[in-house]
Amino acid sequence: MKIGCPTEIKPQEFRVGITPSAAQEAVAHGHTVLIQTGAGVGAGFDDAAYTAAGAQIIGTADEVFASADMIVKVKEPQAKERKMLREGQLLFTYLHLAPDPEQTRDLLASGCTAIAYETVTDRNGGLPLLAPMSEVAGKLAPQMGAWTLQKANGGRGVLMGGVPGVGPAQVVVIGGGVVGTHAARVAAGMGADVTVLDRSLPRMRYLDDVFGSTFRTRYASQANIAEMITSADMVVGAVLIPGAAAPKLVSRADLATMKPGSVLVDVAIDQGGCFETSHATTHENPIYDVDGILHYCVANMPGAVARTSTIALGNATMPFMLALADKGWRQACTDDPHLLAGLNVHAGQLTYVAVGQALGMDVTAPEKLLKAA
Repeated sequence: MKIGCPTEIKPQEFRVGITPSAAQEAVAHGHTVLIQTGAGVGAGFDDAAYTAAGAQIIGTADEVFASADMIVKVKEPQAKERKMLREGQLLFTYLHLAPDPEQTRDLLASGCTAIAYETVTDRNGGLPLLAPMSEVAGKLAPQMGAWTLQKANGGRGVLMGGVPGVGPAQVVVIGGGVVGTHAARVAAGMGADVTVLDRSLPRMRYLDDVFGSTFRTRYASQANIAEMITSADMVVGAVLIPGAAAPKLVSRADLATMKPGSVLVDVAIDQGGCFETSHATTHENPIYDVDGILHYCVANMPGAVARTSTIALGNATMPFMLALADKGWRQACTDDPHLLAGLNVHAGQLTYVAVGQALGMDVTAPEKLLKAA
């Protein structure tokens, strides 16, 4: 198979879909790897590293898309990239279709087969291709929130850990999954007073057992969320419903109850955000103010630490990429139902229920498509 990796063109996206290590593995499996020139530079991988791994360097994205049987990326294809997709081509990347009807329509119209990293599952019910970036984003969230809290950036001017005689920042993390756990650990490590809100009692028991008094847990009822945000200096939104639009847990009216200059960090922004006032921002212009509350809603937070993120993502995606290349998508998905869970679009048909529900579109069961060969 010809595997193509174009340079990411989303603003301030420095990651790359294939590492030299992954390229070397694919070449060893007998595949051709096409890398757009400069694609890995932002993550610290120059063209020479790919050439040494056996990959071919291609001058333009047009050539990569035209030549490749499978396109491997990091972020969802942008509008100009979607025009280059074709019928029968395989796309393997993050998609986040539920809040993005325009992208969904374009992918359906292209006739391509699109497998989304964020909905591939594992035998434990986890999301193995989302988890590495969730870990990175979770660890970044308090760091970015602490920067936003600085007075020069419009924040309250509160130091995360306080100093003797002055209390620490009050941090509320909504969601105790991968993102929330890492956010809570880092915020607590910075000296903040941290509370994690979640609806899963088993998850809260796990957090209490593992982390003890490092941070507190509370049940994520609407009443508890409303109460906790009134005293918070920072609120990290870390909720996830796999493949679906994020629920709105803090309304615009709620902002009036919060401290002026406090910060909302919405890590769920790729799925539409979990605060009513959230909209996606970039690393170039990461924050904005609504009613005196600062919002940090960068849609590709892990891109800020592109090398760490690229290597972590590449480690996770490589086995699945090789399975798709070795077997073709139908056989690979037949052999692995967890990979089949990643199928979102095929030949003009939407195949992921949560996306269909979010966008009001008809959905074809992916199992039916396996039998249609």
